Amino acid sequence: MQVSLYQKQQLGVKMNPQVYQSIKLMEMPLADLRERIDEELIKNPALEELNDPSTVSFEEGESQQEELRDYFESSSDSGYINYGYGGSAASDDHRSFIEGTLTRPETLQQHLLWQLQLEPVDKELRDIAELLIQNLDDDGFHKEPPQTLFTDNAVEQRLHEAIQLVQTLDPIGCCTANYRESLKVQVSLLRNAPSCMECSLDHLELLEKNKFQSAAKITKCSADELRACFSLIKKLSPFPGRLFTNAQIRYVIPDIKVIKIDGEFVAIINNEVIPALGINPFFRKLDPKNKKKKTSSARPVQQFVRQNIREARVFISAIAMRNHTLKLVAGAILEYQSAFFESGPQHLAPLTLNDIASKLGIHKTTVSRTAHGKYMQTEWGIFELRYFFTNSISGAGSGGSQFSKEGVKAVILELITGEKQNLCDLDITKMLEKRGIIIARRTVAKYRKELDIGSSYSRLRE
Repeated sequence: MQVSLYQKQQLGVKMNPQVYQSIKLMEMPLADLRERIDEELIKNPALEELNDPSTVSFEEGESQQEELRDYFESSSDSGYINYGYGGSAASDDHRSFIEGTLTRPETLQQHLLWQLQLEPVDKELRDIAELLIQNLDDDGFHKEPPQTLFTDNAVEQRLHEAIQLVQTLDPIGCCTANYRESLKVQVSLLRNAPSCMECSLDHLELLEKNKFQSAAKITKCSADELRACFSLIKKLSPFPGRLFTNAQIRYVIPDIKVIKIDGEFVAIINNEVIPALGINPFFRKLDPKNKKKKTSSARPVQQFVRQNIREARVFISAIAMRNHTLKLVAGAILEYQSAFFESGPQHLAPLTLNDIASKLGIHKTTVSRTAHGKYMQTEWGIFELRYFFTNSISGAGSGGSQFSKEGVKAVILELITGEKQNLCDLDITKMLEKRGIIIARRTVAKYRKELDIGSSYSRLRE
C-alpha cells in the first residue's frame, strides 16, 4: 500500500456560523425566540434591550448610563466582562430572569415522593415505594413490570403493600399496569360506589357504544344501574399522570396578528414579546474604530469589544431577517386565502409551499422553516401557519382544485355541530355533494376521525 499526497479541486457549499444562526432563528416560534434573546443578552454585553424613549425620562437615562460605567470600572478583569452577575449592573430584570429559569413545574414523581415522605411507614417500605414511583411513565403506569425491579425474595413479600400505598397517593390510580386497572383502583376507593361499578369496568366497550341492555344481560345488573355507573366512570381519570404532564404545556403566542384596516386585511408582526435590540452605547465608545490611538496594552480589550459588537450586529440582523421573511410569507398567505379571512375556515383554499415560494422568489424550504411552529391570530381564532397549507380534493369540476382538505373538514364539523338528528357518513356525503364537494363516504369517515368525532351511533343522545 502506497501513501501519497495530492490536491483535489471540487465545488461545495459550507455553512458559516452566521448563516446557521440565521436558519435556527428562522425556525424558532415566538416563545423560544424570546428565551434565545434573553440568553444572548446575558452572554453578550455589547447587546442591549432598547427602552421606548417616550417612556424613559432624561434622569432615568442618565442613571442607567452612570450605572453601566460604574459596572465596567468595578470589573476586576478588563479583558472579561462578567455581565449580569454581581455588582451594581445586576438589574432586577436580569435577576428575575435568572431566578425564573431555575423554577420548573412539579413532575408526577416529585409530587408522589413528597407525599410518600409524609407517610408513617418504615424505611424498607419507603425505599420500595420510591423505586416504584421512579418506574412510572407520564401516564402514571409501570414502565417495567414491578417484579423485575427486585431480585430479593424478601422484598417481593412487601411489594404488593408498597404498590397499594402508591396507588392511594394523589393522583389516585397511579402505579398500575394500564388504564383499566387504574380505573378499578379509583372505583375501589370511591365512597358509596354502586355495587355494579367493578362489573361495568369489564364491559366498557359495550357501555361506550350505549349498549346498556346487552351489558345488563351479561352483568345481571339493570340498564339504569349501568348507565349511572358509566356516568360516574366518565368523571374518573383513566390516565392520572397526565394531570402533571399537561401542566408543562406552554401556551401558544401568535407571531402574526391579522387586522382589517380600511377594508383590507393586514399582517402585523407581534412585537410585544420581541424586544427592540441595539448596541450598547458604552461599547460603541470602546470600539477600536472610534479610537485615534491604539496601544498594545489595550489590544485584549479592543479584541473583546470588537468581537462582541460583531456578534451583536449579526444577531440583530438575523432577527430582522426572520421578521421580514415571516411578514412576507404571512402577506402571501393573506392574498391566497382571502376567502378564509373574509368568510371563515369553510372557505380555505388549496395552497402549497411551492405557491408561496414562487410568488416570493425564495426556496420552499425557507417557507417551510418560516411556517414551522408559528401561529397567526385571526378573527376566526388562532391557527398555525401550516394550517393554511393544504392539499386539494376532487370537486365538482374536472380540475379538482376548488376545495381544500381542511376546508372540507371545517364543513363536516359545521354539519355535525348543527345536526338536528344524528347524521351518518352517507348522509354527510350527500349533503357535501349538494355543495359541490364530491368525495367518497370512506373519506368522510376518515376526516371525521381526524376531527376526533365519533360515529353517528356513538353520538346518539341517551
